[in-house]
Amino acid sequence: MQPHHIIKKPLLTEKSTIASNEFNRHLFEVDPSARKDEIKDAIQTLYKVRVVGVSTSNLRSKDRRYKYGAVAGKVTKRAYVKIHPDDTLEIL
Repeated sequence: MQPHHIIKKPLLTEKSTIASNEFNRHLFEVDPSARKDEIKDAIQTLYKVRVVGVSTSNLRSKDRRYKYGAVAGKVTKRAYVKIHPDDTLEIL
């Protein structure tokens, strides 16, 4: 897959902002089928930084019930990317 297909968007929350400032760790929403090595290569290609490590988590939203039946929740994947201490990643 192409790097811009793997990385969907950076996630900017209060918790991720604190992690990026203090621990040089950034949060991205990625394609659910992407592996850690693909995520690492995509970040290095798109942002021109050195990646030290990648942690991922799969999130599933709640199932919803409507009058026409149940709808399964959407599955998303987040990647916590640790950047080398000498590099900086300016998202905004």
